[in-house]
Amino acid sequence: MISLARLTPQPAAAASRPGWPSACARRAVRRRAAERGSMSVFVVLFSGAVFLLAGLLVDGGAAINARLKAADIAEQAARAAADQIDVETLRASGQVRLLADEGAVCGRAEEIATDRDAEGVRMTDCTVGGGQADVTVGVAVHWNAFFLSALGFAGSDMEAEATAAPDPGEE
Repeated sequence: MISLARLTPQPAAAASRPGWPSACARRAVRRRAAERGSMSVFVVLFSGAVFLLAGLLVDGGAAINARLKAADIAEQAARAAADQIDVETLRASGQVRLLADEGAVCGRAEEIATDRDAEGVRMTDCTVGGGQADVTVGVAVHWNAFFLSALGFAGSDMEAEATAAPDPGEE
């Protein structure tokens, strides 16, 4: 049989002396004094890392969005420019060619590129090639950094290029 006296906790020797903290309490006080301010350093470093990560996510997403927007506008402008076909040549010979006036073809592309109601969109290039068979349009879209502007990176231009040709249809 087990006696109950053995299972009851015995008071510590230091607790029997009033006014004297236990060894465990003294160690805890020393440990807290040694760690004073270390959590502040961690919070500052962690906050900086979170700020950079947020900058990469938000501003990186904005850059990708600007790149996709530039590609979309370039494709639309190239398709609109490819609609500027030489009707007389088509009727006379059945060949589908773009207008000989490159200014008219690229003017239509410029009209589409600037008609998007978006700031920072500009057409960078327009060339008619392939013997008046296709048109290539380049577009740039500017994006502004939000978080990374605090580090001196204000943003940049994202460029895209698209080529389109008139489709003669089934023969």
